[in-house]
Amino acid sequence: MESYIKGNYRRSIFKSDKGYVIGLFKVRETNDQALEEYVNHTITFTGYFHELNEDDTYILYGEAVNHPRYGFQFQADKYERIKPTGKEAVIEFLSSDLFPGIGESLAKNITQTLGDNALDKILEDESVLYLVPKLTENKIKKIVNTLKKYEESHQIISRLIDLGFTMREALIIYNEYGSNTSLIIDKNIYQISYNLSDISFLKVDKAANLLEIKANDDRRVKAATLYVMKKLIYQNGDSYLDKDVIINNVNNFLKISYDNYDTVFKDLEEADYIVIDGEDYYLEEIWKAENNIADRLYEMARKEVKNYKNLDNLLAELEKVNSMNYNEEQKKAIKKAINDNILIITGGPGTGKTTIIKAITELYKHIHKLNYDDFTSRLALLAPTGRASKRMSESTFLPASTIHRFLKWNKDDGQFMINEDNKSGAELVIVDEVSMIDINLFDSLLKGLRRNVKLILVGDYDQLPSVGPGSLLKDLICSDMIDVVHLKHLYRQSEDSYITSLAYEIKDGDLSDNFLNTYNDYTFLRCSANYIKNNLIRLCEKVIERGYDYKRLQILAPMYKGENGIDTLNKELQDVFNPKTNEKREIKFGNIIFRENDKILQLVNMPEENVFNGDIGVIKYIKYGNTSNSKKDEIYVDFDGNLVKYTPKDFVKIKHGFIISIHKSQGSEFEMVIMPMAYSYRRMLYKKLVYTGVTRAKKKLIIIGEPEAFRASVQNNHEYVRNSKLVDKIKYKFENNS
Repeated sequence: MESYIKGNYRRSIFKSDKGYVIGLFKVRETNDQALEEYVNHTITFTGYFHELNEDDTYILYGEAVNHPRYGFQFQADKYERIKPTGKEAVIEFLSSDLFPGIGESLAKNITQTLGDNALDKILEDESVLYLVPKLTENKIKKIVNTLKKYEESHQIISRLIDLGFTMREALIIYNEYGSNTSLIIDKNIYQISYNLSDISFLKVDKAANLLEIKANDDRRVKAATLYVMKKLIYQNGDSYLDKDVIINNVNNFLKISYDNYDTVFKDLEEADYIVIDGEDYYLEEIWKAENNIADRLYEMARKEVKNYKNLDNLLAELEKVNSMNYNEEQKKAIKKAINDNILIITGGPGTGKTTIIKAITELYKHIHKLNYDDFTSRLALLAPTGRASKRMSESTFLPASTIHRFLKWNKDDGQFMINEDNKSGAELVIVDEVSMIDINLFDSLLKGLRRNVKLILVGDYDQLPSVGPGSLLKDLICSDMIDVVHLKHLYRQSEDSYITSLAYEIKDGDLSDNFLNTYNDYTFLRCSANYIKNNLIRLCEKVIERGYDYKRLQILAPMYKGENGIDTLNKELQDVFNPKTNEKREIKFGNIIFRENDKILQLVNMPEENVFNGDIGVIKYIKYGNTSNSKKDEIYVDFDGNLVKYTPKDFVKIKHGFIISIHKSQGSEFEMVIMPMAYSYRRMLYKKLVYTGVTRAKKKLIIIGEPEAFRASVQNNHEYVRNSKLVDKIKYKFENNS
């Protein structure tokens, strides 16, 4: 039986626009023996609520938890408002602030005339109020309208819950449509999936099935078409799609045959959900993002360039201060960054991109004669991930942040608070790891920057593209309309090191036989695919003996499935890095065993806990249901000092991180990287993927497996080419406005 507490709402400590509330609740009753000590006490509660009134009695269903940050609280999954019953309760209710102008005297008259169940009688037949002495027509209307509105929201929310929506989803829907919610449900429930990004087509489709809407209903097909377009675009990284591809995927998804797609596309375009650009079918926001990026870049590029004098002498002084010599490519990049309004700096590992960023900041600060506080107020050092921004900060000794944090992403409404109507005051913006940025995020960044900003984009052209749509860095460079400094000279390459040289051989598609040699920072251990698992285990055991642990070491692989896939190897590696002992608690979840001290990979964004997709942590401790306040198993994961609690419903959001995918490693660097290599990965063996994996290693890289598979991957340049018109739009903007 689900735990509940019954009592009265006291006040809110916090309330979001979407109805999430943290507040205080006076407990009068509970069915949970563990909560009996709180009866007649006020406790903290959380959950999603439409309205909360101090005059009402509520039942909150959920669980008591001990939040690692906020302490004891009751987390409500759903709630009921108890309609006042009994003479005194009804009088108190009708004379409350909900019914202005009624007062206690009239409330008593109503109760004496209609009885203790006066509220039910009024809702069934409002004319009974005419039986009450001294009750005017105007006050009758006020009572009826208020009572109907009071009941309406809860009836609609109850209906939504009966259709399969959660309390949170029901509140989101009701807050959007209000009293029109029932009309939306009956007329076209699929409208919910268009307007509310928090509620997917799949959830609405299940509700529609309960309403007996047919499989080939026009409303269903239209909503499914938009859903499939979004899925394809964000799955493949395309900016636009082909019409036939969309139709075939929708028919397969719905398992129907449908012939009226021209009308579907026309309706979606007229409603501003999509844009049909010739033969290309866009989601409207992506079409607009491409156009806005082209417009903003043109505006930045056409601004008058400031040519600062004496830069060569200042650079020479900077070299003395930092005890280093910049090569000619680096000097060119630094000077252009100071002079130009927008610049791209691209290069592989070992070309000094980090060194250049540090030099740009130091030179800018010196030229403008800024103290530290003034400088940091004008500067924004940004990266797409927390790990990459942390590296920027460590190398420059200046504050850096993720793009989302800089733009002040609001988790409640999914919008950026820094935007085209509220721009940042930053004057110098340097963005690292630009290859990881999709066009939607870059569009949002440009909208949040002022016209007079100086923008420096830094990244590796040869790395994997962003997870989201577009090939931003590649397209910006290929447009030939923005100044680019290509860094090719290897900086401080040791004679007995090979990682950087290997990266360049991969990039050029010209792998020498040196990749089979052993160097101080590199080893290739040859073995057949059948022996990779056993040899990897033995290798890790030796690495542990030499003082490495799984915090300094990261194993990377291209695929999840198969004998040498991530899922299989993680199970084996758990016993190597974190073997079972009597002292370590563990929990079985499906076919995974989570154990204290396990290395953990976060799979989804949880901004409310400040943990994001790709973050790596360690299980600090586990609580079993018989000892936890929630009476459920709990896993506590430490992400660099940020302790996050997971209950069983959250276990799908994490997995073991002893070995992770190369994709998940983007934006990270590890002291040592071990990378298995086999023909069984062949579907994922292509140049950019292997290049990205190799360049994650800072000090040591060990590849284990089949040399022929590695050689084949370097030769395979047939990666998926994403659909994008950004290059064409940038060129058109520059060439037709010059």
